[in-house]
Amino acid sequence: MKKNKNEQITSISKARNLEEIADYWDTHSLADHWDETYEVDFEVRMQRKCRVTLTPEIYEKIEKQALEQGVLPETLVNLWLAERLQTIKSS
Repeated sequence: MKKNKNEQITSISKARNLEEIADYWDTHSLADHWDETYEVDFEVRMQRKCRVTLTPEIYEKIEKQALEQGVLPETLVNLWLAERLQTIKSS
């Protein structure tokens, strides 16, 4: 975004905020503006994730519990493990 008299305006959409940017790109294609773009380099830092294998029966039970609680199965498992690890630490 470029600064212009104390407000930021994006170079292609001329939007002033994230909502205007989203509205613009909902109705426009980057293909129409390809010649206005330029190459950039950036670094992405991601946390390492680990995989744990579960039996289908256990996963089904976890999935059912997660659905009842309105969370993803992965979130539920992480919460349960964090709780369990807390109890082990305090023992």
